[in-house]
Amino acid sequence: MARIYLVRHGKAKGQWGEERDPGLDPMGREQARTAARSLAPLGPLKIVSSPYARALETSVPLAEIWNVTPRVDERIGEIPSPVEDLAERLQWLHRLVALKWLSLERNLKAWRSGFIGALCEFEEDTVLFSHSIAINAAVGEATGDDRVVCFWPENGSITTIDVNKSALSLIKGGVEDTHRNWKNIKV
Repeated sequence: MARIYLVRHGKAKGQWGEERDPGLDPMGREQARTAARSLAPLGPLKIVSSPYARALETSVPLAEIWNVTPRVDERIGEIPSPVEDLAERLQWLHRLVALKWLSLERNLKAWRSGFIGALCEFEEDTVLFSHSIAINAAVGEATGDDRVVCFWPENGSITTIDVNKSALSLIKGGVEDTHRNWKNIKV
């Protein structure tokens, strides 16, 4: 059994509907340092990150403390958008968050399955830096909740999941963002 610490990336300097791959803003960098301080006593553990800048940048403070290099895994990146235009992508996301996985297109179900499959491959405790919808996919799988979004993890929050072969168990949910602003959604 492996324990997975899913860290939602810190606050990005750009909105999902404005920038394709923004890095962290100053608050996001502080959230990354706070998460690193919380996790530091547990390791060093393996660190795996989404390939997106905001997740990679969030992993840096912990990687520096533990003197390890994060491994990038495409499967734990953000959910793939079917549209290229950033404004349309934001509208798509607004519709997506109200849906259930069962009702989604095959490619989105395959993305979720790939993400869950990646988690099930971990055989040792690992810190994973990812995105809100991905973390929701893991929590939903662990709790039997088919909603695309079952909670909004705060930027820099840590959700703890145990992986036992092909089963996920939620140990502790990350701090929830109770001030979610749908007009400025960040994933």
